[in-house]
Amino acid sequence: MRTAHRTKLAELVEQEQDDLLARWRRAVRELPSAKELDTPTLNDHIPLLLAELSAALRSGSDDTIAHALAVGSAPAHGLQRLTDTFDIEEVVAEYNILRECIHDLAERHSLRMQGEPFHVLNRLLDGAIGAAVQSYGAQKALEVRARREEYLAFVAHDLRTPLSAIAMSAQVLELLLADASAATPQAASMWKALTRNVQHLNGLVNKVMDENANLVTESGVKLERRTFDLWPLVESLIHDINPVAGTGSTALVNDVPEDCEVYADAGLLRRILQNLIANAIDHTPRGTVTIGASHDHDTGATALFVRDDGAGIAADRRQRVFEKGERDSEKDGSTGLGLAIVKTFVEAHGGEAVVDTELGIGSTFRFTLKPAP
Repeated sequence: MRTAHRTKLAELVEQEQDDLLARWRRAVRELPSAKELDTPTLNDHIPLLLAELSAALRSGSDDTIAHALAVGSAPAHGLQRLTDTFDIEEVVAEYNILRECIHDLAERHSLRMQGEPFHVLNRLLDGAIGAAVQSYGAQKALEVRARREEYLAFVAHDLRTPLSAIAMSAQVLELLLADASAATPQAASMWKALTRNVQHLNGLVNKVMDENANLVTESGVKLERRTFDLWPLVESLIHDINPVAGTGSTALVNDVPEDCEVYADAGLLRRILQNLIANAIDHTPRGTVTIGASHDHDTGATALFVRDDGAGIAADRRQRVFEKGERDSEKDGSTGLGLAIVKTFVEAHGGEAVVDTELGIGSTFRFTLKPAP
């Protein structure tokens, strides 16, 4: 009798597979992440899972169940659902929906789901859920760690410019102390301590950069937007970076209208402009770097730019300048992260970073900030 029940359920699963899948898809499409998936993607390995269930019911042993989990269909399903942006509850839910559909199929044909058919179904689906969730969770943890490490690399990179400004200021202080007849031993000691600490911080930053050199740029960025005046932000940024520009006689010009307001994350916007200005200074040793903005009264958006009259960018590099790891081979110490950071943070604001450039003439980097809702 038990064998007859297993065989009957196996036959129903085989004969009614198309209808079973259709019912399952209709229920699964109620999950937010599944609404827009095409049928092949949504089905994924479910037909193979049904075939394995049928084989397990007919055999009456656990061998085929163990085999199904060993070949990796459930782990592969978990990874696919992570790509499909399912959350982990949705991954579990679609297996349980399949369980309900099979129970309904049995009930429609007056077949009671109890005893061995019930246990075989649960062993197979529970094992598949466990394997899929495990692979989903492991991959998710790797992605979170990668984003965290990449964020640390971004922060370390952005520390380089203010640290360089502090180092340049320390060198100026050293010259002033050397010329000042009234310089005290205490002042000289404080200058040495400042120099040592700047060198220590530079070493820490370089260590973080080295450890994160091979990360893939794909991070989620949390925004804390507000409306604020752009001119003071640019002015303070120029003041902070000016020691670096001064060593190469590069003029920094704030061409932002004094009444210009933007809706953005102020900290990230500062880092976007800091990287663009530092990049422009590197390529404009004796020229002018201009930071400007214009407001579109029709759309409410604000277009920002950083323009230099420096070396420009060669044609073969223009399409790659925002890629992580892309660097100017003629510039020592370049990490290839600065413009990748710009791209990441601009896209987090819903914009796009672009560049207009010509060799020997200079470059203009542009991006647009949306208005406040």
